Amino acid sequence: MLCSLDTQVTEEKIAAINALEKDLGKTLIAFQCHNLKPSELSEAELQRIQEVETKLGLSLVAVDA
Repeated sequence: MLCSLDTQVTEEKIAAINALEKDLGKTLIAFQCHNLKPSELSEAELQRIQEVETKLGLSLVAVDA
């Protein structure tokens, strides 16, 4: 299972989240989870991914889609 920020939140959901944030006085972040299996990587593949992560300043996850 892999979870990521939900980038397709509808206006209706945003309104509900904003209302809850106001009631709680807290900031909320929406996540969406996916049934994905992590890929098995060779050392060379892992090193290439890590190089790109460092270059771009983000994290990448290899999955079998």
